[in-house]
Amino acid sequence: MEAFSFATSSDLAQLSLHVRIDRLDGHQKAVPYSYLLKRPDLRHRASTTNPNSEVYITAQIWADSKPLTLPAQTSYKSFKNARLWNEWLSLPASYSNLPTSAQLAITVWDLSPAESQNSTLHAVPFGGTTIPLFDKDNTLQKGRQRCRLHRHKAADGLSGTTTPWTDPPVRKMHKDASENTIDEQVAEMQRLEELLKKQEMGEIPENRWLDNLVFKRMMKIRNEALKVEASAQTQHGKSPSHESGGEQQNNVDESDTELFYLDIELPRFDHAVVFADVEYPPPPMSNIKVETDSTVLQRPPPEVSFGPGINVNGYGEDTGRLIRIYDPEIGMKDNPAETKHLRLMRNQQTDALDRDRKPNVTVRDELNAILNYGPLREIKFKERDLIWKFRYYLLRDKRALTKFVKCVNWREPIDAQQAAPLLEKWAEIDIDAALELLGPSFDHPIVRSFAVERLKKADDDELLVYLLQLVQALKYEAAGEGDDSSLARFLVTRAANSFTLGNYFHWYLMVEISDFSDDQEPTHRELFAKVEYDFMFELEKTPSGVDKRNTFKRQGELLTVLTKISKDIRFSRQDRVGKVVQLKKFLGDPKNELVNIEPPLPLPLDPSITITGIYPEDCNVLKSSLYPIILNLKTTSGTKYPLFFKTGDDLRQDQLVIQIITLMDRLLRKENLDLKLTPYRILATSTSAGAVQFIPSMSLSSAVAKHKGSLLAYLRTNNPDDTAPLGVRKEAMDTYIKSCAGYCVITYLLGVGDRHLDNLLISPSGHFFHVDFGYILGRDPKPYAPQMKLCHEMIEGMGGDRSPNYLAFKNYAFTAWSTLRKQANLLLNLFALMQGANIPDIKVEREGVVRKVEERLWLGVGEEEASERWERLIEESKGSWWGRGIDIAHAVAQNVWRK
Repeated sequence: MEAFSFATSSDLAQLSLHVRIDRLDGHQKAVPYSYLLKRPDLRHRASTTNPNSEVYITAQIWADSKPLTLPAQTSYKSFKNARLWNEWLSLPASYSNLPTSAQLAITVWDLSPAESQNSTLHAVPFGGTTIPLFDKDNTLQKGRQRCRLHRHKAADGLSGTTTPWTDPPVRKMHKDASENTIDEQVAEMQRLEELLKKQEMGEIPENRWLDNLVFKRMMKIRNEALKVEASAQTQHGKSPSHESGGEQQNNVDESDTELFYLDIELPRFDHAVVFADVEYPPPPMSNIKVETDSTVLQRPPPEVSFGPGINVNGYGEDTGRLIRIYDPEIGMKDNPAETKHLRLMRNQQTDALDRDRKPNVTVRDELNAILNYGPLREIKFKERDLIWKFRYYLLRDKRALTKFVKCVNWREPIDAQQAAPLLEKWAEIDIDAALELLGPSFDHPIVRSFAVERLKKADDDELLVYLLQLVQALKYEAAGEGDDSSLARFLVTRAANSFTLGNYFHWYLMVEISDFSDDQEPTHRELFAKVEYDFMFELEKTPSGVDKRNTFKRQGELLTVLTKISKDIRFSRQDRVGKVVQLKKFLGDPKNELVNIEPPLPLPLDPSITITGIYPEDCNVLKSSLYPIILNLKTTSGTKYPLFFKTGDDLRQDQLVIQIITLMDRLLRKENLDLKLTPYRILATSTSAGAVQFIPSMSLSSAVAKHKGSLLAYLRTNNPDDTAPLGVRKEAMDTYIKSCAGYCVITYLLGVGDRHLDNLLISPSGHFFHVDFGYILGRDPKPYAPQMKLCHEMIEGMGGDRSPNYLAFKNYAFTAWSTLRKQANLLLNLFALMQGANIPDIKVEREGVVRKVEERLWLGVGEEEASERWERLIEESKGSWWGRGIDIAHAVAQNVWRK
């Protein structure tokens, strides 16, 4: 056998299906006037008035009598001499997702002012054809294809399609001389078509001057073949139809037979592409116990009905019902054989031997490799057995505790009985390990209680950094334990004794309670309501608890008034100037009690700030789609506290990003690396409203426009120093370089998208920072966006890519990334706790959230290779033309919108 090289369809995972619509050839004659009298609506059809009318084409993928995608449509074309599109259509499906029964249903639509039963649009089917994407050998079709068009029918993708794609069959020699002539012409046309395909595939060399002559001759032969084939069909009793439904009209002359072919082209590949299904992993196993009640076993099987045209048993008939059989092993997490082995090995008799067991050098290296696994790494059966075997030896290593907990089957009483005492003897774990034990993978009360005991040693400031995730961790409590769990009791107690902690704890809970979306389970909403009730009850036990509870009530009243005002401003029909006047009137209205707030009230956004009122005249409305309002609050210190308040937007995603930035700033400062970050405060007060701290600053687009395209000129204007190298005060330039490095690293790790010059801000002191985190974890509304936002304007502000400042920027960036990389477990565990949160970019793929962050940490790469890859990343981001194009396109769109 000759060697056969091929690729599989599963290898084309990133390649979507394309088809080129070439031309429509056919024989069409005018409709007789006598028939137009019966059907006056045909006079207005485009094809009736013009043989080269402006028809259009739709293509759709079908399989098993069901449409798989939405149809794709050709653009408008004005035809003169022939219906020629030469247009590629992209269909929303990849080759790897196509089944072997996939078909391409192509319909040519004729424009008509009258609607028909086949279409609710002002178009009727001109003809349709259905071509299978895989041939009988399960090989993907490619190259030029000539499809027979079934007149006045829309293409259907049923298994037994009524609009099949068929090549004209080559007739055998007949005694009739006229039929012999027809056979020769059709056969010659097919032969030339096959030769043309071979030349396009590179099997026949090109000869341009000779090919042009051949192509002209081919077109002439094609037209002649269409005519003789149409006349041959007339002689065999076939007549055309001018009805939209395809019914035959006996009163139409048989010589008016219409025969059309549509030329399309499918992508060509270097090798044949053979269908290969996705190899799915075996189904997980389950410990679910099923009752053996006879009533359960005697339930009738479900009725199953199949769609039209589906071949059920090979004969096209449904002769029976689908019977569902219960398999007790489906859904089990553990292998029964491995579980039995562990039961035999883990018993009280071997415990005495394991106490004195010491690993040799080889085993010690294996254990160290296992302890270095990340939180997402699955521990194999042999590795679990090894950790259990040397559990007493590992007591002194704090890294081993989470691995040990994963090795224990906590559902087995014997395992839990032996493992629980060891938790108290283990070396004290870090906070990241405690957070991992509170994640969705651990639901046993003993494990979660142990993690809470570790959290009790953290002070309020550290606990506040993780509070957002700890509130979400309440969702992972075991059934029946969530409303009275150790974690809930701990949070309630700590929040009741710290007003700052209690302030944020209260509002985090209130947002979850007010979430009535389909993504929030009613049981979780009830859980948070119970925890809020317990918090208020515990709060009243403290000496100043009643006053604190009244404070939270007054905060709620303030936010209710601000929410109403923001909504009224947003939905007001006035222009922006009118909205500002309306806002000032609302704020100054005495019945709203906002000019003077007595007694002073701690601000929910920042409880360390106590406000006494709002300045009505010093407010504004931003020109944005949601029209957020800017308020200046009076404080007890006599200073103004500016903030945004907006409705119509869920700020929980921005709140999460700012919380992570605050944590990263804390981690970097611990390593004596202050990158001058600006983690401004955000508080979501409901699922559609929230407050944002306003930082006096200017967007890069405004700064560049104001200073004639130079960000360096902006820094020089606000921080002049003639003795400095670039004329900018050294402290301001250092602040700018460090903050650029910090935010480049952080936004890369978080996969922040939709970056443009309007959401990159800079303050007069040189602090650079990002705002508007509507897209994170690698999502971006713009295609081909760079992974890191490092635009030309940012580098120009440093003095260019050849200045020492740019080199310092790269050093700061790599040091920050390397430092945060060492804290990978903490970051990954925090995102693991947020998997159940109703945050837009987390809901898209909950299971893949942690993976997306892990991919950007390059955990499996050594330090030297990581340094080289980081250098390439910065250089690629710096020279990204796509990023530059995105900034230009966004600027143009914003100018059009403002006008």
